Amino acid sequence: MTIPLFEAKRAARALRADVPDLSHSKALEIVAHQLGHRDWNTASAKLAGDIGTAVPILRIFDEAMAREFYVDYLGCTVEWEHRFEPGMPLYTRIRRDQLVIDLSEHHGDGTPGSAVWVPVTDVHALHGELSAKNHPRQRPGVDEHAPGGPTLTIIDPFANVIRFCQVVDR
Repeated sequence: MTIPLFEAKRAARALRADVPDLSHSKALEIVAHQLGHRDWNTASAKLAGDIGTAVPILRIFDEAMAREFYVDYLGCTVEWEHRFEPGMPLYTRIRRDQLVIDLSEHHGDGTPGSAVWVPVTDVHALHGELSAKNHPRQRPGVDEHAPGGPTLTIIDPFANVIRFCQVVDR
């Protein structure tokens, strides 16, 4: 049986909800065996598929503003930076947990005003974390009735939209 990796993880969470004393790793192992795999590592590798995760490229216009927003406010770390030579536009990769975004000052990389949809485990916890930072230009709220589940929408200084959504089954 082939199912997406996120469905296998969802099955493990459901199993844990039914059996409170079951550890997360044991639940993953049980789901792996139910799907015909010898262990969770094998199952996750097979279920991940042949195509990797997409990395969106968002256009930025000011390196300092991008760092203040993505690193200081959102809590991302810089994985790497690239410039063809000093004084040239920046191209950088940022990460927070599984969220990976490339930011580019290059004309033609990304379109200002792009939107990125990001699944999160607990949108209210993220909202609390970001609200506590008291950013001067950010006062996001959670839309409890957004498609897919409660969604926290953040707009970066370059008009790019990031929608953090806690996915719920409806």
